[in-house]
Parts: sequence; structure tokens; C-alpha cells
Amino acid sequence: MGIVMELGTFFQSAIFVSAILTVLLISLQQRGASLGAGFGSSGELYTTRRGLERSLFNATIVFALIFVLSVLCLLLIPA
Repeated sequence: MGIVMELGTFFQSAIFVSAILTVLLISLQQRGASLGAGFGSSGELYTTRRGLERSLFNATIVFALIFVLSVLCLLLIPA
């Protein structure tokens, strides 16, 4: 019974930390629309993510996956 409680605490902590980091990483990413799009000129251009932008994007995916997997694991642990 002790290891189940420790796993539950671990997954709850992982959910909390990954949720906070996912929200922060999403808020740090650039928006898709530029300033000109607000005035009617939407110059949509496909650009490749490079450098810090790519790292933020990949980190967001990793922490979102950690969040989802932690929730699923917590659901599978018997209460």
C-alpha cells in the first residue's frame, strides 16, 4: 500500500509541475498573427521554427505529453 501512495504523490506532483510549465511555455510562444493582420492585411507566410522558438515548441510538446501520461497513470492507480 505504501508504494501506491508514493506513486500517487509522484504523479500528482508531475501533473502540477507539467501543467504550470505547459501554460508558461505556451504563453512564451509567438502568436501566428502579426500586427498588420489586425488591420486587414494578413500576410500569412509559412516559416520554419528555428533556434529558441523550436526549443520552446518541442518543450511544450514534451510537457503536454508528461501531463497527459501522468493523468492516465494516476487514473490507473487503485485508490
